[in-house]
Amino acid sequence: MQDQLQSLSKKVKETQKAHRNFFIKLRKKTPKNLDAIMEKLHDDEFKKSDCLQCANCCKTTSPIFTNKDIERISKSFRIKTRQFIDNYLNVDEDQDYVLKSSPCTFLADDNTCTIYDVRPKACKEYPHTNRKRFEKISELTLKNVSICPASFNIVEALRAKLK
Repeated sequence: MQDQLQSLSKKVKETQKAHRNFFIKLRKKTPKNLDAIMEKLHDDEFKKSDCLQCANCCKTTSPIFTNKDIERISKSFRIKTRQFIDNYLNVDEDQDYVLKSSPCTFLADDNTCTIYDVRPKACKEYPHTNRKRFEKISELTLKNVSICPASFNIVEALRAKLK
């Protein structure tokens, strides 16, 4: 997996400009069936990709924690939300709650999530490639392709499909 992540960095650098241009065009002229296309590409990719072999997202980035996420996780820990925030979270430049440290505090040695059943919404939806109105999250997707090999593969498959 480490080799795959190293090659991902190289592939992202090689395709960065092409990806950016692709998303500019996609926003200008969005296919009517884009959500259906993305759902299929996402499902096909995750039949082949195993997040537990990678967990690069958990090792390198932090999800945004919504107030609902914080309440749900705090409740599962049987602590007050303020204590959860103080122990685990910071406020970033966008005024969002994010983890204090990386890798994720809740990532186990075997790449499983110790709070999987109550994990943040952002984690549940990652890498957001099957999200409705996909064309609206191009900046997020451009970040995610540099983190998630599956996300990169999905974008490449989309580019090939829409040529």
